[in-house]
Amino acid sequence: MTLTVYNTLTRKKEPFTTIEEGKVKMYCCGITVYDYCHLGHARTCIIWDVVRRYLQWHGYNVTYIQNFTDIDDKILNRARKEKTTMEAVSERFIEAYFEDMERLGVQKADAYPRATHTLNGIQRLVSELEAKGYAYASNGDVYYNVHQFKPYGKLSGRKLEDLQAGASGRVNLEDSEASKKKDPADFAVWKSAKPGEPAWDSPWGKGRPGWHIECSAMVRERLGETIDIHVGGSDLIFPHHENEIAQSEAATGQPLARYWLHNGMVKVGGEKMSKSLGNFTTIRELLEKIDPMAVRLFILQAHYRKPVDFTDEALAAATNGWQTLSEGLLFGFQHGTTLGFKGDMLELLPKFVKRFNNAVDDDFNFAGGLAVLFEIAKELRKEGNLLVHQGNTETNSEILEKQWYTLRTLASVLGLEADRNQLQSEPSDGLNDTAIETLIEQRKEARKNKNFAESDRIRDELKEQGIILVDQPGGLTSWHRG
Repeated sequence: MTLTVYNTLTRKKEPFTTIEEGKVKMYCCGITVYDYCHLGHARTCIIWDVVRRYLQWHGYNVTYIQNFTDIDDKILNRARKEKTTMEAVSERFIEAYFEDMERLGVQKADAYPRATHTLNGIQRLVSELEAKGYAYASNGDVYYNVHQFKPYGKLSGRKLEDLQAGASGRVNLEDSEASKKKDPADFAVWKSAKPGEPAWDSPWGKGRPGWHIECSAMVRERLGETIDIHVGGSDLIFPHHENEIAQSEAATGQPLARYWLHNGMVKVGGEKMSKSLGNFTTIRELLEKIDPMAVRLFILQAHYRKPVDFTDEALAAATNGWQTLSEGLLFGFQHGTTLGFKGDMLELLPKFVKRFNNAVDDDFNFAGGLAVLFEIAKELRKEGNLLVHQGNTETNSEILEKQWYTLRTLASVLGLEADRNQLQSEPSDGLNDTAIETLIEQRKEARKNKNFAESDRIRDELKEQGIILVDQPGGLTSWHRG
């Protein structure tokens, strides 16, 4: 099966082909560094990390660029509040970003350009737009004239005549600023200096770049005029990515990107995540309670374009699922000596690889790929249980080693890796996953027979072992280690 991707620009799935054979140029709109990363950032960064890994698995040489927006009203506001500088706030949260991403297993991009490091390229791009009649100066500001770019709205599907005043993204325009524009939908590509704010010299006077122009300049400087894939959260489709297209394509006359991919938004308990609702959770707060690999698993179990809802039950189920995968991934380290594993370079089992590829080739359906991993992991867990309790396995060791090698290889494509230290840290008298699930089945049977005393006894026994049960609709029971 050929890799197909859903292109936001064309609103359909398309076969994936690259500008240059065997190479992928990929740009991700990164974070504005004024606070710790939250669940939305976790999803975005994990999804595009795995897309990059999967393209590399397919043999592509991927150049992956992710920017930092290090000048923004939110950064300046935090700097004022903390009586520090914009640079100090940015550096602090860039460092925190790398700490969080390392814990989540997100590989580093090939480069992390910053807006403040790209000022020459930004000013050059603004000058080109002005010279071509797509931008105009107005009392120290420079605005993009959206009516000059006829395809404006092609990414988001919005019609120019329907756009409301002030559609310039993050800046709430005051009346004095709005009066500088030829049309309410025009947006700033250069903003004149305000008292007490950082500013740089420019042909239009001291000022700083608008948000949208930053990414256009960074893409061009790092990857060229046309790239293969431009990605980001679906909240960036309009106005940010729409404006990027308008700026870049007006300047170069070339498409900015062949494929536009967007991940869905994150909800918490069914509601949009926000500080005002009190459901705002940072990555580091989440990782105090949940294994980073369980977070990766949770995110990959939903299709990347769909919304995802962080709930306690869903995270508990992901933790349960990760226990299963982790047992499979650790199988050879735990039983390899007993089974006589040779540890040589092994062949991957084609039937699993083919099913994995067929699933994920359909617009990065990672959930379908995970189903293959779970199938292998459960088989290995069963064989491990037989080995522990009966002293032998049903499958010969050569096949088991290939299954284990295949599981580890495919899991690494998704960035899922088990910690071998678990083998030393788990108490010898603790319950393994198989024993836990056996007890859960016994409890289920007891409840079915209305033997609630026995049901409660099993729950209490598990609780004493640190196992928390979560009864779900439809008679299902998930569990996690407390």
